[in-house]
Amino acid sequence: MNFAPRMEIEPPARANSAHRIQIIDVVKEFDAETGRRRVLDGISFEVGMGERFAIMGRNGAGKSTLIKIISGLLNPTSGKVVRGLKMSWPLALGGGFEGSLTGYDNIRFISRLYGVPFKETYAYVEDFTELGSQLHTSVKFYSDGMRMRLAFALTLAINFECFLIDEVILVGDKRFQDKCHREIFERRSHCAMIMAVHSPDIVKQYCTAALVLKNGHGRIFTDVALATDIYVTL
Repeated sequence: MNFAPRMEIEPPARANSAHRIQIIDVVKEFDAETGRRRVLDGISFEVGMGERFAIMGRNGAGKSTLIKIISGLLNPTSGKVVRGLKMSWPLALGGGFEGSLTGYDNIRFISRLYGVPFKETYAYVEDFTELGSQLHTSVKFYSDGMRMRLAFALTLAINFECFLIDEVILVGDKRFQDKCHREIFERRSHCAMIMAVHSPDIVKQYCTAALVLKNGHGRIFTDVALATDIYVTL
């Protein structure tokens, strides 16, 4: 399969571009021992409300780098990202919490940062995470699963229009996974979603389009079954 720099896109009918996430000719390079390495080379796509976009590729293909660029955590070497939707932070294992603070204090800080009512946000997170008194413990003592529950619940509590997900979809036991599924895939099906994933089953079940990355280049598919077939042969 030829992964040329030019995207091969079969776009659905587009909403107003002001209400979309637009990734425009993004290039990202890093300095390496062997010289300058280009991880992403001219990546372009758009995602709007109700669209769920998968980013696929083998380890080191640039999935997490692209998610960080979309979120603003990394700057592209060239190209740009137009954020026309209220976008979440990257939802990934461990989250980005201040470890010395309790879960309670992290919730209070995030509430102030995003201008949402603390009491309502805390009540939602407390109910969703089922962490109880652990919310008054320093986050540095949390297990990965506990941190992920907190990150997942806080992300949902902020009421974002576009969710960024880096590899992690569901956490905890089967009952809690079902709870996560209902919240993000059913109750927020109207929202946009961009997720870096390895699982072809998740892409086929949840996504409306997919970007497959290889050697810095990417190809976009609206046929997600075809995208996953190509991905497993990389």
